[in-house]
Amino acid sequence: MSDLTIVDCVDFDSDFKNVSELFKEYSKMPGAESCFVSFSNEISDLGAYYSGGAVLLGLEESVPVACVALKKTDDKTGEVKRLYVKPDFREKGYSKLMLSALFDRARQLGFETLTLSTKPEIMNRAWKLYGRLGFLSTDEQDGVVSMRMKL
Repeated sequence: MSDLTIVDCVDFDSDFKNVSELFKEYSKMPGAESCFVSFSNEISDLGAYYSGGAVLLGLEESVPVACVALKKTDDKTGEVKRLYVKPDFREKGYSKLMLSALFDRARQLGFETLTLSTKPEIMNRAWKLYGRLGFLSTDEQDGVVSMRMKL
């Protein structure tokens, strides 16, 4: 049984502060710097940046511990971004729960395909999880792997 509560905070500005803090914590992870191009634009207005997509916040006993976002690429495609679980809350299956909730939300929004980019050297466990969940590698450049999945 999961102790994680997942909320979709696209329409709830009060939750964006918690998401922003998790995004900032994630951005400081050694090796992840190149994943945060245009980060100041993104973080300054999460609602606009993820318009047409979703921002999910994972709470354990009301404490923000996880996040993941979905950026609309086009009417049928969304990009999975910013999957992060605070280090003290890992090993509980929260990443899989967050992604499962995001997949459900993507289907509700009418997306048929999801894409993402990851750095297996830095985020090896996430990369393996993406593969187990059905993402296929489509390209690799400079250590960054692009992946795609049909919903």
